[in-house]
Amino acid sequence: MILSADLELTPQPQEELEARMAEYFAQRRVTQPWLPSAGSVFKNPPGDYAGRLIEAAGLKGMRQGDAMIAPEHANFIVNVGKARASDVKALIDRARRAVARRFGVELELEIQLVGDWHESCNA
Repeated sequence: MILSADLELTPQPQEELEARMAEYFAQRRVTQPWLPSAGSVFKNPPGDYAGRLIEAAGLKGMRQGDAMIAPEHANFIVNVGKARASDVKALIDRARRAVARRFGVELELEIQLVGDWHESCNA
């Protein structure tokens, strides 16, 4: 939720803006999933990328119910049907454990869990 913003805009030709937007969307189609998701799940740890660590831990494409660690980018958990919050949370926990065990890195959430969750998941 965004509560306020200050913007400084500079006019540019419409064709230039449309070309730039098309380039951004094309890049995102290749690197990020298009299925429903909450966006990037974990913050990148210093000097590395959460998605790379999750992928290197062998979790890319892993499913729990209808939640899946996205094949396009392992730092996204997507809904491939009727995923439940508990499915997403189970994948979050599994990714954290696998990355900590394999690389000694504690992944920190970039998203916020809302509701009554076990206290350790807010670390």
